[in-house]
Amino acid sequence: MLWTSIQMFAGIGMSFISGIILARLLTPFDYGCIGMLSIFMGLAGVFTDGGFGSALIQKKQPTQTDYSTIFFWNMGVSVLVYVILFVCAPSIARFYKIPLLSSVLRVEGLVLIINAFNVIQNSQLRKKLDFRAISIVTLFTSIIALGTAIWMAHKGFGVWALVALYLISAAIPTAVFWFYVKWRPTWTFSWQSFNGLFGFGFFIFLTNLINSFGQRIQGLLIGKVYNPTTMGYYSKAESTEQLASTSISGIMTQVTYPLYAEVQDDKEALSNMIRRLTMTLAYITFPLMFVLLLCAKPVFVLLYSDRWLQSVPYFQMLCFAGLAGCLQAVNYQAISAIGKSKTMFVWTLLKRVVGIIAVVSGLLFYGIRGLLVGVIINYWFSYFVNISLVSKHIGYKVWRQVCDLLPVAITSLIAAAVSYVASCSLHWSMYPDGMLRFFVYLLIYLGWSFIVRPEAYTYFLTVIPEKFRFWERKKSSDGR
Repeated sequence: MLWTSIQMFAGIGMSFISGIILARLLTPFDYGCIGMLSIFMGLAGVFTDGGFGSALIQKKQPTQTDYSTIFFWNMGVSVLVYVILFVCAPSIARFYKIPLLSSVLRVEGLVLIINAFNVIQNSQLRKKLDFRAISIVTLFTSIIALGTAIWMAHKGFGVWALVALYLISAAIPTAVFWFYVKWRPTWTFSWQSFNGLFGFGFFIFLTNLINSFGQRIQGLLIGKVYNPTTMGYYSKAESTEQLASTSISGIMTQVTYPLYAEVQDDKEALSNMIRRLTMTLAYITFPLMFVLLLCAKPVFVLLYSDRWLQSVPYFQMLCFAGLAGCLQAVNYQAISAIGKSKTMFVWTLLKRVVGIIAVVSGLLFYGIRGLLVGVIINYWFSYFVNISLVSKHIGYKVWRQVCDLLPVAITSLIAAAVSYVASCSLHWSMYPDGMLRFFVYLLIYLGWSFIVRPEAYTYFLTVIPEKFRFWERKKSSDGR
């Protein structure tokens, strides 16, 4: 958890700094071009992995034959998918009526082949819980990739700066892990091994494919109905929201999936693990999302300049989706770890059909704001489906999970309401108003934590090394 935290927060810090710089050097049009292609790159990426990376982690003792078989399969599929993208790139550009997208997609698509070289190495490192190596390489890669992107943006390369960012971010870890992990493929391909992993991996693949399409459908719709600039505003709002909502959950889910797989036969231990992770995530992420919602305007102007003000209302609405999004993976991965891949696929299909209907209906009747309401409905519906599956197959009941989250949710909502009312009554300018909202919220939330000491707070403390809990040490010394 420590090394994954270092990796994630270092990456967030680098992305945060570069995002500020790139947002001032690039235009919403540049971000919009990448956003329009995200659905095609996302779907292609799912095909190249095929769910076999998760299958290898979930299998208790994969063999050399298993690894070699999946390596050659992923390489073949990645080349095939890239060729399809290369051929279809002009048609995709005509669909959006932006000729530049053809060249961008053909170059960005090389990421698929690069990543295919790294699937086995990454799976082995995660299975061994060697997050130290992953963290160091990721940090090193971020520095080089972001530095290159900033230089290219400064020199006027526009959207190609973002393409270079993605290519370098894929190429360096692949090269390093190829030499760090001593595994090498042997010239074997076993259909027996493939079929054994295919039984689990196929439904993971279908689930990831549906998820990828469902999560990116709004980008396809906005890019087609509106224009690259509007898509750019949405992309910046979405990426900023996800930076907050999924960063901390991303740390935990990277670590927890192999741990879930280790205790998959002990439902009580698995249930307790899910409960602790859910409450810890909620304690950290809920106040973060509410603070960002309250302070969205000054945050965007300060970080990205007033050029991106049109992203603010999109961002605020997406924060409501982020409250559910931060908790989804904890439950979702638990179902995957116990081998219920077919169940996941069936329910994911239902979730995404409902989500797509909500998003498309919202766009048709109420424009882009209606689309965002559909996104919120999609996230919360998916969350309740996930916790229902955990309730049925693991035993952590829906009512129990909701009750566990209520103290944090109610306190976060009350703190947000008080902060908003306090700022409205004073009518301060933008930055002082934002600071007031932040400090009033923080005072209420931390005061509740220190006085009431809810269970979510005690779980949160276990994540922080004792030597860093200066307020706890002071309290202990006062007691003595």
